[in-house]
Amino acid sequence: MSAPPIGTGPFRRKPIDQIAEIEDAGGAGGLQRTLGLRQLTAIGVGGIIGAGIFSLAGAVANKTAGPAVLISFLIAGIASAAAAFSYAEFAGLIPRAGSAYTYGYAVLGEIVGWFIGWDLLLEYTAIVAVVAIGISGYFNDLLGFLDIKLPLWMSGSPGTEPTGVEPGSYKVNLFAMLLCLLIAFILNQGMKNAARFETVLVYVKVAIVLLVVVVGAFHINSGNYSNFFPFGISGAFTGAATVFFAVFGYDAMSTAAEESKDSQKHMPKAILYSLAISMVLYVLACLVLTGMVNYTDIDSESAFSSAFRSVGLGWLGLIIAVGAILGILTVLFTFMMGATRVGYSMSRDGLLPKWFSGTHPVRKVPSRMTWVLGIASAVIAGVLPIAEAAELTNIGILLAFVVVCVAVIVLRYRRPDLPRTFRCPGMPVVPAIGVVFSIWLITFLEPATWLRFAIWFAIGMVVYFGYGRRNSLLAKKNPLEES
Repeated sequence: MSAPPIGTGPFRRKPIDQIAEIEDAGGAGGLQRTLGLRQLTAIGVGGIIGAGIFSLAGAVANKTAGPAVLISFLIAGIASAAAAFSYAEFAGLIPRAGSAYTYGYAVLGEIVGWFIGWDLLLEYTAIVAVVAIGISGYFNDLLGFLDIKLPLWMSGSPGTEPTGVEPGSYKVNLFAMLLCLLIAFILNQGMKNAARFETVLVYVKVAIVLLVVVVGAFHINSGNYSNFFPFGISGAFTGAATVFFAVFGYDAMSTAAEESKDSQKHMPKAILYSLAISMVLYVLACLVLTGMVNYTDIDSESAFSSAFRSVGLGWLGLIIAVGAILGILTVLFTFMMGATRVGYSMSRDGLLPKWFSGTHPVRKVPSRMTWVLGIASAVIAGVLPIAEAAELTNIGILLAFVVVCVAVIVLRYRRPDLPRTFRCPGMPVVPAIGVVFSIWLITFLEPATWLRFAIWFAIGMVVYFGYGRRNSLLAKKNPLEES
């Protein structure tokens, strides 16, 4: 018989060495272990490389940081790397679905786990929408090459009409909506098939980025770097807070721990490999983009394809547009997968209704949660401009990093005896750096972001105290506890 939960009320915790037994007692259908190290790394790279290069790099360079967008990525990367070591230790220690939600629940208590899980549901879903909107920009650019014009009502979200188009002509971003639903469909085909699709597209994406770097290097004008900080040092930090979600795809990838063939061995490696590969590509791509085009002339919607057209390489711009559409699909895949696994874990734990943790009887994927979040991301992508959708992201991910970095320190001193297949180096300095950088970056976010976050948090507290606290598996394991 399993041990009772540790603590009481909102601060109860799962005994770490019995997490699997407790979660399986919830009666949800299990997930199938089909992913190896190569597939996990591809999913991580797929989540990290994409929007940051093909969508946000241009927008941040043009409006926030100038050529210092390179510094923005490096700052975000340092904070991300410090947290990545903490995630890697937990991934080897607690090989269960849910990532930061599961780690926070096990170490810091149910209310912390709920807080992070509830937040990640919104953050990951919004990221899917942001990336889908970004891809639709390249899709429209591709249609422009082919001299094809879509009806205005389906060309974008309200308020994003370009110069010369009457305000109110845009009704919905139909292509972005269809992309979200397509990824939900692919994820429902089973993790083995979905991961195969993801891996192929990651290879295509990396090849496109390398093509951009190699060819673009021959068209760099060093004069474009002369005013490196046009918006000041603070612009680079503000840019870092904006692009941060582009350097943490390993977080969403780690939610697939229960679907890894050997998660304790492979998951820590996949986290670190994917971040290292992605940061190298980010730095090179930013150098090329801001070297080819003055930051004031960068097209914030389709930066690279426009940049190559400006130097007479329109044919390469076409290839980039096609590659971007295919490659950024991997970001949608990774984060929608992450959102569904977090929601599945919360439902399995009893914090959300059990209906959401239902899995496909054959494919062993959380099909109900996948369709719910697929439809939610499609709605956001269809009606919000990319800037407003992006404001729904980042703060929750930064707070998740804070929780994971704090939790890894707490657990190292609370349970030094636990078998760890990977140990975060420089304890406690490295995870502390992750905490400091994450909190620092939070201070650069806009007030509107805080307002949206506060509203979502308040809704979450109502749901937790009205439903989750009483229906939690841990509450049912301790019937003497008052709920």
